[in-house]
Amino acid sequence: MRGILEGCVLAVIAEGETYGYEILARLETCGFETLLEGTLYPVLTRLEKKGLIACRRAKSPYGPVRKYYSVTESGEKALDSFKANYKKITAAADTVLKGE
Repeated sequence: MRGILEGCVLAVIAEGETYGYEILARLETCGFETLLEGTLYPVLTRLEKKGLIACRRAKSPYGPVRKYYSVTESGEKALDSFKANYKKITAAADTVLKGE
């Protein structure tokens, strides 16, 4: 799940600059209904440490300062690689699961 989740979080951020709660909400609408903040924020930290996303702090119109995330050039390359690998793995798994 970890590798899949990192790729999916990266894909959500690649749609446009966003913050944690928006990422969580987007993933929930895509079927990650049991995903918690305690799972998401370590993923964001890992992606940032790897240089795949950038983080900026800005005041929120609704309260405290918020962290906004965007994808870096390295992150775009990593996302392309993730998508290619994901297609390959799911095709192989489909073959196995269908008994072909």
